[in-house]
Amino acid sequence: MDVKEVLLPSIGVRYEFTSHDGERIGIIARRSGDFEVVRYAPDDPDQACPVFRLTDDEADAVAQILGAPRIAERFTELTREVPGIDVGQAQIRPGSPFVDRPLGDTAARTRTGASIVAIVRNEEVLASPGPAEVLRAQDVLVVIGTEEGIAGVEEIVAKG
Repeated sequence: MDVKEVLLPSIGVRYEFTSHDGERIGIIARRSGDFEVVRYAPDDPDQACPVFRLTDDEADAVAQILGAPRIAERFTELTREVPGIDVGQAQIRPGSPFVDRPLGDTAARTRTGASIVAIVRNEEVLASPGPAEVLRAQDVLVVIGTEEGIAGVEEIVAKG
């Protein structure tokens, strides 16, 4: 998909793309931290029709909802042909003993045999995180391993 980025002086940045239905859609990332989703009128490509607006926190929530499952889905497709290997997710909840601690402190791979192949943090994906990567509350770990290994990582990050 081709996403066009347009700088809007004193406003922010607009990202535009064309949907599979042929609709032009824009997301305006405002300097204030808010986001506005717009759809362009088919008869006037310069007329943006507002669809909805999100605060910074709402945009983070939407990104997390859309981002982590999509990444896990792609890994699932890759591992589908490998018997016994699955893909899962483990979220770092605010009460986790690993909040603000390095990933290596979990010793997840040593303890479970499962690998943490990515961390989804807000709108960012940290691929192949190293042991020094500091975990944050609400991070989503993308884990590849056996069902038992993935469950083990979930338990580790929840309880220690």
